[in-house]
Amino acid sequence: MKRIVSVHLLNDYSGSPKVLMQLLKSWTKNGMDAHLFTSGGRKGFLSDIPKVKNHLFWYRFSSNALVRIVNFFLSQFFLMIKLLFFLKKSDLVYINTVLPFGAAIAGKLRGCKIIYHIHETSVKPKIFKNFLFGTAKMTADKIVFVSEYLLKQESLINNQELLYNVLESDFAEKADRFRNVEKEIPVVLMICSLKIYKGVDEFLELAKKNPSYIFKLVVNATEKEIQEYFKGKEIPKQLIIYPTQTDTHPFYQEASVILNLSHPDLWVETFGLTILEGMRYGLPAIVAPVGGVTELVEDHKNGFLIDSKHTNELSEKLNYILKDPSVYKSFSEASYEKSLLFSEAYFERKSLDIISNL
Repeated sequence: MKRIVSVHLLNDYSGSPKVLMQLLKSWTKNGMDAHLFTSGGRKGFLSDIPKVKNHLFWYRFSSNALVRIVNFFLSQFFLMIKLLFFLKKSDLVYINTVLPFGAAIAGKLRGCKIIYHIHETSVKPKIFKNFLFGTAKMTADKIVFVSEYLLKQESLINNQELLYNVLESDFAEKADRFRNVEKEIPVVLMICSLKIYKGVDEFLELAKKNPSYIFKLVVNATEKEIQEYFKGKEIPKQLIIYPTQTDTHPFYQEASVILNLSHPDLWVETFGLTILEGMRYGLPAIVAPVGGVTELVEDHKNGFLIDSKHTNELSEKLNYILKDPSVYKSFSEASYEKSLLFSEAYFERKSLDIISNL
């Protein structure tokens, strides 16, 4: 039985651990011996996956940049030592994101095959990015990218694959049951990290410009972090802000439109899983004009590609979609049709193909 040793740094409820969870479920379903190395201390998508053997290593996230970088390098040293004792030459090491470079070094020293699954391009500062991507280039036998955009942008070695993120079948089935729920008042939804470069301030601005719609912002943050971020900012009464949610279905069910307002100059979305989830609910999408999200959203068909700095244009297009029922119906149907391409069956078939052809 093939032993796959997967590695991920920070277990939380964001996109990259969710993709690794889907991979782990696919591998165990197909009879593989799956091991997971991740940091402990918090719940996330990688917690308690059936049939997966868990191994924890130390890492503590800090809001202080200097402490964070020291913690990060310490964690990779501990991870590397742990894996040097654990790995066998016949193992396949599957590294999720560019961050766990300690696993790549340990895997190389033990003579294992190494696959990197790269989700991001916006790693700062440049010297840190060069180090992490350089390590991937030197150690990887194969690199998997989550979008065509990322593959072209960060091409590192000859043996590269494209594996789009997809929706889990139970998510898709639930979405299909609630897709055509009637909405009395349009709800504009955005789900993102609580960061300025994610377009949180622009979302606030958009809510101010459109008092007749309800705006819902779901952020990957605590109530305390939300209060700190919005301190001194004027929040319109029809904007509701929610902390981290483990179940986002109710938000998609109530929504009319889904937004991604990441600043293209500061953070390029390499895929956009929340946009895909919204599309499965038949939600038209307005997203940034660069990155992997442009492979999901076709301008003027199932949404619009607009730079988040152009809040007047965002507002105009939002009204264009929401004010005309025939336009809304056309965009909604196109969104749903597009989402069907990103199925679990495709993901499972392609992911098994990736690990077997090494």
